[in-house]
Amino acid sequence: MKAGIVGLPNVGKSTLFNCLSNAKAQSANFPFCTIEPNVGVVNVPDQRLLKLEELVDPEKVIPATVEIVDIAGLVKGASKGEGLGNQFLGNIRETDAILHVLRCFEDDNIVHVDGSIDPIRDKETIDMELQLKDLETADKKLEKVKRAARTGNKEAQKEEAALLKVKSGLEAGKSVRAIELTEDERKEFIAPLQFITDKPVMYVCNVDEGAAVDGNEHVERVKKAVAEENAEVLVLAVGTEADITELDDFEERQMFLQDIGLEEPGSAKLIRGAYKLLDLQTYFTAGVKEVRAWTIPVGSSAPQAAGVIHTDFEKGFIRAEVIAYDEYVSFGSEAKVKEAGKMRVEGKDYIVKDGDVMHFRFNV
Repeated sequence: MKAGIVGLPNVGKSTLFNCLSNAKAQSANFPFCTIEPNVGVVNVPDQRLLKLEELVDPEKVIPATVEIVDIAGLVKGASKGEGLGNQFLGNIRETDAILHVLRCFEDDNIVHVDGSIDPIRDKETIDMELQLKDLETADKKLEKVKRAARTGNKEAQKEEAALLKVKSGLEAGKSVRAIELTEDERKEFIAPLQFITDKPVMYVCNVDEGAAVDGNEHVERVKKAVAEENAEVLVLAVGTEADITELDDFEERQMFLQDIGLEEPGSAKLIRGAYKLLDLQTYFTAGVKEVRAWTIPVGSSAPQAAGVIHTDFEKGFIRAEVIAYDEYVSFGSEAKVKEAGKMRVEGKDYIVKDGDVMHFRFNV
């Protein structure tokens, strides 16, 4: 599961990527410095993992991860191949969620591709390019579906109706995620087409250090502009975050954060937000060899969760022994949870909850 960082050139995408992954993508003051998409595998910050480590004292601790892709800056005309348009749009299509970086800070030393700071205009530029690409996809599909619909095929007629809604919405400047469709239409006809503007999105407002806590006027305008999109808005001082990651000492980093009024790096919030955006959750295994966070889609069954460890665990699944995270912490150890009769035995139909501590019994 991948989240892709998108935005116009010079809005802070590569600097943000460097903060998140500690991979040193080239970060330069000109467009297209990131030609190949950089991919970083990022640990998901989770206080629960630290607490389990404290209680179990394992040999090693393995956090959950999420993949972040740094995609080069889009420009006007990308949908028609301008700049490096086709390649960038292909890279975005391969991601599962979008982190859209908007420049919400003034700095005469960093050029803006359009000559002035206006995050709403920037958002609309990128939205339009992505929507035009989606319109192309919808038109191609409609050509095929219309032929089948004319023969009286009921299913094709339903699909045609859904695609016409998408087409008119895109032509009106709406993203697919904001177009009114029934749940069945989305599931049956829209999801398989993987429209770029149907992907969940988080808007990352890149501000200067002074606006890191409360944002600024630019941020307020962004919040109003995306109100109908059911999208999250995160305020992040990307340049300051970059300075924080350069500090090796944990206490120094904490002091830096306190000085600007933050409890934790904004990048930690962004990674957790990306994880949530991808509709992922975590369960844990806890033993003296290792305490580990495992990543599964929300709604996974116990056998599906077991399959993340090894496919044999899913094939030969017998049962899962489950302890709720809060009860594990409350009693202080697995043994005490068992003594209190709080360990549950769950079967194949159990839907795993975020934070469950689990053991699997299986037979191959």
